[in-house]
Amino acid sequence: MGTPTGAHAADSHDLIRVHGARENNLRDVSVEIPKRRLTVFTGVSGSGKSSLVFGTIAAESQRLINETYSAFVQGFMPTLARPDVDVLDGLTTAIIVDQQRMGADPRSTVGTATDANAMLRILFSRLGQPHIGPPGAYAFNVPSVRASGAITVERGEKKAVKATFTRTGGMCPRCEGRGAVSDIDLGQLYDDAKSLAEGALTIPGYTPGGWNYRLYASSGFVDADKPIRKYTKKELDDFLYHEPVRMKIEGINMTYEGLVPRIQKSMLSKDKEAMQPHIRAFVDRAVTFTTCPECDGTRLTEAARSSKIGGISIADACAMQISDLAGWVPGLDEPSVAPLLEALGDALDSFTEIGLGYLSLDRPSGTLSGGEAQRVKMVRHLGSSLTDVTYVFDEPTTGLHPHDIQRMNDLLLRLRDKGNTVLVVEHKPQTIAVADHVVDLGPGAGTAGGTVCFEGTVEGLRSAGTVTGRHLDDRASLKETVRKPSGALEIRGASAHNLQDVDVDVPLGALVVVTGVAGSGKSSLLHGSLPAGAGVVSVDQAPIRGSRRSNPATYTGLLEPIRKAFAKANGVKPALFSANSEGACPTCNGAGVIYTDLAMMAGVATTCEDCEGKRFQAAVLEYRLGGRDISEVLAMSVAEAEGFFGAGEAKLPAAHRILARLADVGLGYLGIGQPLTTLSGGERQRLKLAVHMAETGGVYVLDEPTTGLHLADVEQLLGLLDRLVDSGKSVIVIEHHPAVMAHADWIIDLGPGAGHDGGRIVFEGTPADLVAARSTLTGEHLAAYVGA
Repeated sequence: MGTPTGAHAADSHDLIRVHGARENNLRDVSVEIPKRRLTVFTGVSGSGKSSLVFGTIAAESQRLINETYSAFVQGFMPTLARPDVDVLDGLTTAIIVDQQRMGADPRSTVGTATDANAMLRILFSRLGQPHIGPPGAYAFNVPSVRASGAITVERGEKKAVKATFTRTGGMCPRCEGRGAVSDIDLGQLYDDAKSLAEGALTIPGYTPGGWNYRLYASSGFVDADKPIRKYTKKELDDFLYHEPVRMKIEGINMTYEGLVPRIQKSMLSKDKEAMQPHIRAFVDRAVTFTTCPECDGTRLTEAARSSKIGGISIADACAMQISDLAGWVPGLDEPSVAPLLEALGDALDSFTEIGLGYLSLDRPSGTLSGGEAQRVKMVRHLGSSLTDVTYVFDEPTTGLHPHDIQRMNDLLLRLRDKGNTVLVVEHKPQTIAVADHVVDLGPGAGTAGGTVCFEGTVEGLRSAGTVTGRHLDDRASLKETVRKPSGALEIRGASAHNLQDVDVDVPLGALVVVTGVAGSGKSSLLHGSLPAGAGVVSVDQAPIRGSRRSNPATYTGLLEPIRKAFAKANGVKPALFSANSEGACPTCNGAGVIYTDLAMMAGVATTCEDCEGKRFQAAVLEYRLGGRDISEVLAMSVAEAEGFFGAGEAKLPAAHRILARLADVGLGYLGIGQPLTTLSGGERQRLKLAVHMAETGGVYVLDEPTTGLHLADVEQLLGLLDRLVDSGKSVIVIEHHPAVMAHADWIIDLGPGAGHDGGRIVFEGTPADLVAARSTLTGEHLAAYVGA
């Protein structure tokens, strides 16, 4: 395990030294972090952990690495600003393993995101029968026919040295490796009772008078004055499916093609999350996706599917549960590929070890939760030969049952024991306990945080008297009395994903906790099986849809009363105080930053020089309310704004009510003008919860609401859940946190394992009964937690 050095390393080469860090809310923070050790950073949400670990240490490492590339390469890379810090030395290459969702590209899967798919392709190209070609022939990312033709080479007077070239990959030609084909609902593209002249097209951007409209109306292929339903078969075919053809429209060269391929190219090929909300809404209405009939969803050509090893095709192997595939590989026993089989077996075992054995390699990576995505990224690094690297993790226990956290701890320690520095931002006591070194930030959030409250060993933290130290050994006790349910939601024959024909009654008018190991079927039971129309509101951690200008103030409706109050106090229009409307800085369109799209690389944002990031025109900032301009109000935290609008000249009850709900869900530290794109999954969920709290009645389904919450804040969350139930709401929570389980009125435990080893109800009853029975993994951990 290695001997912890704490902060007393004799040699400065064994330290990462940070002096005078001032990123975000950090207040001249200085720390010395021991290398080749596991250091855990703790503190309440918003205390500055991420600003220190990600915004300072990892960011500077990344910047310095970028500077080692040639000037030519750097020209294509984002220019990273140096973090606001006086001294930062002893850095090594930082590898960030965060919870950012993996790319939503339909061709990105668990297999392609790791080396597992590549190794399987090599394996099938060596052993598959019939033999169909090199590894690319089994790849759904490589087109089945790339090119075919002849090249003429000239050398002096000699000509006609010809070479024919073809390239055959495994991509299904019908769905282009996506596994699904899209059908467009023509009724969403136009109103067939109208003519083009009457504005028949109902597609965003195709309004009468615009170029898109004029292209079709003036093409000559159709009569612009005839209702679409009266088109001849040829007219309709030319209108909808005509191949691209160059023509002059009103003296301008343009390319005409049928409406359907044009929509597919201009809208369906783009990342949905990057679309403007009105275009995304149109795509959601107009497009349906169905399994590709040609490859049956496998993404592969018929040749790739026909090549098998022992009756198993590569499509079959990728569809297997990874834990089953890990059992199949060692049975192949083929000396000619022994090293490959060993490497593939190790990679698959890593998935099982990390608690992801229930996934399959063909699972689209965009469907993974933040915690699953982080653990998939971990698999890449476990087999790495790199040493003396700094690994940076963001709450790696997210989504893990207490049973799985121990395995995660073992993996973190394994990375450390290979000679790496492991930095972990974490709230769970189980992971804090295995740290060699702890840095505790606080004491509060936002402006009340940003200082180092403690640095040293876990034992030292326990006796340090900090908020984290005081709560480290907190244990919730079982409730003496539980609520009597007011009814039940009946789930019958649930079979979504791995559920095995589950029947269960979910009590209403109570706090119900659904638990079980990762992959046991909790989300499938609630999100896939709850009866529709039962007033069920799902409050999850999914990204919130909106533009780059969206923030908590716009999302919650808080900005509306604030704009009106500014307008009334200054005798002007409310629209001036919206960064989405008339008051926006014209240079950055109210975003505060200029986005530069770098095509295949991550885009880069630079602060707008005209408004200096304030987002509004200079004239708008002349108007004040309670002595503050609109940009200063939007820079406030929820807690500051609650005080500002709660009394005095700026007293605004409508705004104060919304702010009180945000504070109630533990978001007091959040900036009300902070872009939604910067919020963590847990913060997004609590923001949605604050919005729904204004509604009356209903059933709330919450997905791990303790994600990102400090030990001290869990108690506040439990109080909030109690208030929701007592106000007449039914609250159903998917959760692993033992404090939430102990506080429940009723527990539904799924398992016993993950994937096809789960999907069954292994216990339903009160927490006290679960502890007394100790019949499940959850029961054993909960009993240990409450000291029973």
